[in-house]
Amino acid sequence: MSKRTPTFYVFHGPDEFSLQAQLSTMREQMGDPATAELNITVLDGKVATPADVIASASAMPFLSDKRLVIVDGLLSWLARKGAGKAGKAVLEELAAELPHLPSFARVVFVEPDKLSDRHPILQLAITEPGGYHKLFDPPRNPVRWITNQATNEYQTEIMSQAAAALAAVVGEDLRAADNELAKLAAYVDGDRPISPADVALLTSYVAEPDVFAMVDAIGKRDGATALQLLHRLLAEDEPLRLFGMIIRQFRLLILAREYLDAGGSPNGIAQAIGVHPFVGEKLGQQVRAFSIAQLEQIYRFLLETDAGIKTGKVGDVLALDLLVAGIST
Repeated sequence: MSKRTPTFYVFHGPDEFSLQAQLSTMREQMGDPATAELNITVLDGKVATPADVIASASAMPFLSDKRLVIVDGLLSWLARKGAGKAGKAVLEELAAELPHLPSFARVVFVEPDKLSDRHPILQLAITEPGGYHKLFDPPRNPVRWITNQATNEYQTEIMSQAAAALAAVVGEDLRAADNELAKLAAYVDGDRPISPADVALLTSYVAEPDVFAMVDAIGKRDGATALQLLHRLLAEDEPLRLFGMIIRQFRLLILAREYLDAGGSPNGIAQAIGVHPFVGEKLGQQVRAFSIAQLEQIYRFLLETDAGIKTGKVGDVLALDLLVAGIST
């Protein structure tokens, strides 16, 4: 006896890139693009009702053998703290209807975060023959993922050191990794493997790990290490570009400190100030070493250094030496 094709799916978890790739595959399986969109419905979970979901999924498909309904955020919205008894009742209504979907239905519940194991619709997807569930977690080994993605998606080899360098700056953001791989693959154009030098050249924030490390040393008042890291960076980059990265880092630290002092959570820094999740995580670690008063004083020092360089009162390299030595004490 063949296994029943699922009629409802629960896709949840923070790996947005892989989740969206799975959705794209399901869209492609809807057949002729000329008519496929007529059989695809996308619902906003904050306003859609179970009746909306069931009605959309139950409508006969047009020139197709299936109908795809994508529901964004409904399951977490109904299970949120403020939903109360009303949310629970709606979930119960939805759970009662889903097992009876027509065979042509493909209802996909999309959630950007991991659902609780006790969520009733997730439990239903596990136990019901017509259900399917998948947790989209970031890969445990991003270097391997980058290597495989370069080979499989872009037919390009990438050196292990280059993959590690790219993984270090994109963190768990697979979409950022894929975007960078697309640029790198186009650059080498199949002539050779992607090298660490290629990553350094084309990935704009590749130098940030050492900048982070230098700011860590400044926060610990370790002037010797901070100066050592500064000169390592100066050997690889232009002083003024490096100075701009330092200014940016302390500006972000001020924003992070203000957000946390206002009651924000460290996990929310990236979204609150609009930075890459990897950067947000590092900011959350670094900002513990600074008060807002200290950060504002450092920023004034940065502005004075900027004025000194622009007016020619001090050379750029000496200015950076004096800056790092001054704010590390």
